[in-house]
Amino acid sequence: MKREFIQFRCSIYEKKMLKLKAKKAGLSLSEYCRSSAFENSIIERLTEEQLAHYRMLVKYKNNFTRISNMFKKRNPRLAKEVEQLASEIRMHLYNFKK
Repeated sequence: MKREFIQFRCSIYEKKMLKLKAKKAGLSLSEYCRSSAFENSIIERLTEEQLAHYRMLVKYKNNFTRISNMFKKRNPRLAKEVEQLASEIRMHLYNFKK
């Protein structure tokens, strides 16, 4: 249970920036300040638009992997290029999660 009260001074601009960052992280201003003070990693929540782009990249990666599997016997060179494209998309997806 949090019962102690701490105040600190900041400019109006700093307060607005703190509120904005807290909102993006899905935290209250108090939770955001506490996490920052204890040097905890604060991760922004994804917007609906970002989630839609992430889902689209997942579909593209899956489709390119399937296409690569189809062409493995017929055209190995094309299959390798498509597989490389799918792995590039996968790397972007891993970076997206961070």
